[in-house]
This record gives sequence, structure tokens and C-alpha cells, in this order.
Amino acid sequence: MEATWMPHEKHGRLTEQSDLPDTVFAFPKQRKEPLTDAQHVRNSVARFDQVIGVSDADRALAFANIEKAAKYYDVNLSETSWHELGVHPQLNRKESAAKAVETKRERGELEEAAAKAVETKRESGELKEAAAKAAATRKREREERG
Repeated sequence: MEATWMPHEKHGRLTEQSDLPDTVFAFPKQRKEPLTDAQHVRNSVARFDQVIGVSDADRALAFANIEKAAKYYDVNLSETSWHELGVHPQLNRKESAAKAVETKRERGELEEAAAKAVETKRESGELKEAAAKAAATRKREREERG
């Protein structure tokens, strides 16, 4: 399978995933697992089996893209096939995540973590910018739906 990945040089404080071209994703059709630097390549390898709703052909393309990005960013891959990264997607991830949220809520940690995240974004000036981008994305999606 021939890779579709191409390097993406635009980086900024708030480069949103929606701003990235399909060519920087391991799974371009699904726009999953961006490969914009060495750390993202390593993360994509680590989370490969967490991607759900993709075919074997999608996984083969994703691995080809990861290989190409790894070579570009000088990341050593010990795997030679996507089969070595896992073929058993974690089908219960949503249930596990919901259970983790409920546990944090019960412990009173959820509101505290959310408040801290909002305050950090407010202090860095990112909150208004992120809200504006989210509103623009929602508007664009509504327009696309008709």
C-alpha cells in the first residue's frame, strides 16, 4: 500500500485538528491520528489498536503513513507490519471512559479538573480563541448539512 502522508510544516499555539489537511493523518479518510511531529508518530503507534471503525485496508494505509512519517521525523519503528501494532480495537472504550468520568465525578475530581483547565486557558488567552474556532466549526457544519 502506498502512503498518502505528507509533512505539514504549519505549527502554532492553537493548530486545531480541523485545520490540518487529510495528508497528515495516519488514517486520512477518518482524519484520525495526526502525524505532525515525532511525538505524534510515537503516539499513533501506541494507539493504533484503539482506532475503531476502520477496515484492514485502512490499517494498512495508516501503517504505510506512519512508516513514512517515522522516516521523515527520524523515529525508529521496530514493527514491520500493521499486524504487529494490534488488530483488536478496544471496543469498550466508550463504556470505560464513561465509567472513569463517573468515578471522578463521585470523587469530586471532575469539576476541579475542568475548572483548572478553563482557568489555564483563560490565563493564556486561549479560551476566547478556542470558543471562536468551535463556533465557526459548528456554523460551517450546519451550512454543509444544508
